[in-house]
Amino acid sequence: MKIAIDARKWRDYGIGTYVRNLVRHLARLDRETTYFLLCDRADEATLRDLAENFVPVVEDSAGYGIKEHWSIPHQLRRLKADLLHSPHYVLPWLCPIPSVVTVHDCIHLLFPQYLPNRMALHYARSMMGRAVRRSALVFTVSEASKRDILRFYPEADPERVLVVPNAIDDALLVDPGEEEMERVRERYQIRGRFVLYAGNIKPHKNLERLVAAFGLLKQRAGHEDLKLFIIGDEVNRYGSLRRAVEAAGVRQDVRFFGFVPDRTLAALYRLAAAFAFPSLYEGFGLPPLEAMACGTPVVTSRISSLPEVVGDAALLVDPYSVEDIAGGVERVLGDPALRAELVALGHARVRSFSWERSVKAIHTGYMKALGVPVPAVPAPETTR
Repeated sequence: MKIAIDARKWRDYGIGTYVRNLVRHLARLDRETTYFLLCDRADEATLRDLAENFVPVVEDSAGYGIKEHWSIPHQLRRLKADLLHSPHYVLPWLCPIPSVVTVHDCIHLLFPQYLPNRMALHYARSMMGRAVRRSALVFTVSEASKRDILRFYPEADPERVLVVPNAIDDALLVDPGEEEMERVRERYQIRGRFVLYAGNIKPHKNLERLVAAFGLLKQRAGHEDLKLFIIGDEVNRYGSLRRAVEAAGVRQDVRFFGFVPDRTLAALYRLAAAFAFPSLYEGFGLPPLEAMACGTPVVTSRISSLPEVVGDAALLVDPYSVEDIAGGVERVLGDPALRAELVALGHARVRSFSWERSVKAIHTGYMKALGVPVPAVPAPETTR
């Protein structure tokens, strides 16, 4: 059997994390099937070292462009592949073989105002609908995302939409050690307590309200030393976020970082007094779990998939209320018993998620799509 996986987002956040963990765990699980990894030229050497049955294939077409709709099908015919896994909602129009697809969320359909134009919305709606209808199986990462998919595409068969949750990158589970922690303290001039956010900077992440909530917190006694660190790329694309900092009067206390390496991120998670993630929508929401794995108490939203993911191991707030976000962070900072409880519950919650279990479920899905009998395996633990 020959399975092709679109790995062009190997270096990305989000879908890139999904692809990297999928491929690495498949390489440990399956040494018989041939896997063709459609990849960027810059990643070819890295992917060649995975395992003998994993074959990188350079695919130069850009994502979400016209060329991929004929270039990828041409590759699939040339390779004589039996199945394609698209790790996002775009399935090439001319795909000549059976496929499975991962739809992580429906954010473009729920928040069309964040797209550049109406054409982008039409493209997202039509491509996602086609992928859901045409694929043998649709993987998604939470029950909340499954409900969204079925709401927008009621014609989809619920039995073909399988929830396979994400898990945490192994790199973040490794304690960076005191030497690295001290290096990070010096590198970022960390002298007191800070609240941390990590993720992308898109509008639905609700960072303007987080900044406003931090501004409220700074006005209250006992938080004079507190800083807010925001880790995420492309800050300069969102001038409204800089304006929110000025409006809250916290320009000296909010620091923006771009991309940081995994070891640095692991250290920053561990150094933070609290992790705040008041997102308006998540297909899964991995950063709160990452913070929990690093022993940091989490404040996050009580909507979308986030309650499903964090369970009782985080303090949940109304992400539309600046006052509620500020109050949640203040409770975590000021209540040692609550902090200790959240840290303990967080460590336990993280153990509910495993890339090994999730990739076994995906591999079973591949075999099902190919009509290959496989022994029954326990479904991955969901986040109920």
